Amino acid sequence: VVVDRIVVRHDVKDRIADSIETALELSDGLLITENATDSSRNTFSEKFACPVSGFSIEEIEPRLFSFNNPFGACPTCDGLGTQKYFDPALVVPNEKLNLNSGAVAPWAFSSSRYYLQTLKSLCKQYKTSVDTPYTNLPDTFKKIILYGSGNEPVKMVYDDGQRQYTTNKTFEGVLPNLKRRYHETDSNRIKDELSKYQTTLHCEACSGFRLKPAALAVKIADKTISQITDMAITDTVTWFENLNGKLNKKQQEIAERILKEINERLGFLKNVGLDYLSLSRNAGTLSGGESQRIRLASQIGSGLTGVLYVLDEPSIGLHQRDNDRLLTTLNRLKELGNTVIVVEHDEDAIRSADFVVDMGPKAGVHGGQIVASGTPEEVMLSSSSLTGMYLNGTLEIPTPDARRKFKKANQLFIEGATANNLQNIDASIPLGTFTCITGVSGGGKSSLIIETVWKLAAKILHGARDQPGPYKSVKGLELLDKVVDINQSPIGRTPRSNPATYTGAFTPIRDWFSGLPESKIRGYSPGRFSFNVKGGRCESCQGDGVIKIEMHFLPDVYVECDLCKGKRYNRETLEVRYRNNSIADILDMTVDEGTQFFKAVPSIREKLLTLQQVGLGYIKVGQSATTLSGGEAQRVKLAKELSRKATGKTLYILDEPTTGLHFDDIKKLLEVLHRLVMHGNTVVVIEHNLEVIKTADWIIDLGPNGGTGGGQIVATGTPEEISKNKSSYTGHYLKSLLENSRRRQNYSNN
Repeated sequence: VVVDRIVVRHDVKDRIADSIETALELSDGLLITENATDSSRNTFSEKFACPVSGFSIEEIEPRLFSFNNPFGACPTCDGLGTQKYFDPALVVPNEKLNLNSGAVAPWAFSSSRYYLQTLKSLCKQYKTSVDTPYTNLPDTFKKIILYGSGNEPVKMVYDDGQRQYTTNKTFEGVLPNLKRRYHETDSNRIKDELSKYQTTLHCEACSGFRLKPAALAVKIADKTISQITDMAITDTVTWFENLNGKLNKKQQEIAERILKEINERLGFLKNVGLDYLSLSRNAGTLSGGESQRIRLASQIGSGLTGVLYVLDEPSIGLHQRDNDRLLTTLNRLKELGNTVIVVEHDEDAIRSADFVVDMGPKAGVHGGQIVASGTPEEVMLSSSSLTGMYLNGTLEIPTPDARRKFKKANQLFIEGATANNLQNIDASIPLGTFTCITGVSGGGKSSLIIETVWKLAAKILHGARDQPGPYKSVKGLELLDKVVDINQSPIGRTPRSNPATYTGAFTPIRDWFSGLPESKIRGYSPGRFSFNVKGGRCESCQGDGVIKIEMHFLPDVYVECDLCKGKRYNRETLEVRYRNNSIADILDMTVDEGTQFFKAVPSIREKLLTLQQVGLGYIKVGQSATTLSGGEAQRVKLAKELSRKATGKTLYILDEPTTGLHFDDIKKLLEVLHRLVMHGNTVVVIEHNLEVIKTADWIIDLGPNGGTGGGQIVATGTPEEISKNKSSYTGHYLKSLLENSRRRQNYSNN
């Protein structure tokens, strides 16, 4: 529709405005102007739409950039940034198998003959055999198996046992078949079964950025909001500091206050040692210490005074370099007029405190008293303080006189590891040694050991389904027969889980009670003394000892069972006693008491001794797993491994096992770990604690910094060799510790 023809002059502004308004009403917001002299055209849109594709952005609001708001979230993944896809590597986990023997895992164990007959028909059509190993099949045929035959029909021959029939139809492919069945079924069992073959990947629609296209179309200095939040905080700080030079005067005036707030908050995160994280990091992947320091950074930003801050082990997961920053931040909170109380085992934190309250003298039932209080110097003078004796050098964790040697051929070698921030590194872990993986927070330690080594070893040695991080090759796994990851996840999520059941100590205890004269008279079997099955347990609480009260909108509450008073068993079972103690009394004993009580029963005593050796003599034999800390749960798992028969070819992996441990507990833990190595096993520990690092046979130091500034091997060698490396932050702190340790040992020897 031609709305107007005009000659452009200064006196036609009103006419042009009226004509534009008329045109926009007629064309739903679209307007074209044409120059009569050269026929050139310009297209304008009232809706800021692209004249070619029609793509438009509504008025820009803050909610557009939030993936937690439906207005801004990617509609495909609902703002999660990830989706579950059926993974070819999980669908065909072992390419050495043939189609006839179950190479296609989801179809291998089906009771229906339909799937195998389908594969046989495919092989016949494409002139190959079901007995050919999958790895030797042509790549084009593998693609047809996984993704289908497209528009090409396949002659399918089926036999249901009564008749044979033939049909010509296209083959949909294994992956589309699984996807269709997953979305069509209402059965949770089938969904759970099919989910084993899924892996979580970036959403294809938003490339993992979580936002809708309109939000990602808005850029500042050629970067979207998601690109900025995906950078490590240290890079984000630099980007915002340089942003002013890319803005014009008007933009600078608008952005001044916003940039001030952003730079301050990023500075707080940097000061508490979190500069290696990205702002978009999933909260579920943060450690407890990282989450705590994020909250601490927000408190510093609030600028409050007269506040009492209580922190529980904020040094968790921190390298000594980052720990220094944290202590500076805590002192800044104090200088603002606040009171800071820290529950901590870190030596530097204790020495920098104004006042120390030392609890003890030991753990659990043996503690609960104030042993010493005062300045760090006053606590060091107390002869009854275990902490003071480690601080003043009376007690110490000794440095080994010699490091274990290893042969060059006796190593686990990973080539080309690139998981997360790893920079295509090659790493060698000497077998039969105690190896520490060190480096600043975010340097790539977990990416190398947990994401790559652990998952790779578990997949090859145990057939685990977890996919390891990308790597080129691996050598040396044939020298191992088992890999064990001893982490801090709970040993159980119900009150019935406890150290006795987890370590296997409860089985010989039940056997012992069933062998007592009173049990034989009554005909009680070992099952009578189990609180997991009917018979001897209290049915009111079903052997939990507590009853769960479900609270709407609040966490569930557990109250003691009124019938058994928390003893878990019925009256008849509790009448069977050994040395005047019922089985409930045994479960209520500490590990130390139980070890002494059963000193004449080796099968029970040996199981309890392993708990005692890892420093858990103070916990109760039947203590609920839900009340154990992460560090305690990790040591219970370690005790279970100690109770097993050693093969001498096991790889043990521990991630920061010193979390929550006092100097004395660390000493006991190290004795246990070194005992495992003495039996020929390999122990790999991700650790920041210098007392552990100094006892290692070999160190792999990653860094040099966190996030994108890390992912490289800075140094490898013995602690003495690392301490001489000037580019290693770990070596810098290790040098003074080793010098002090040697000086004290020489003094005590003289």
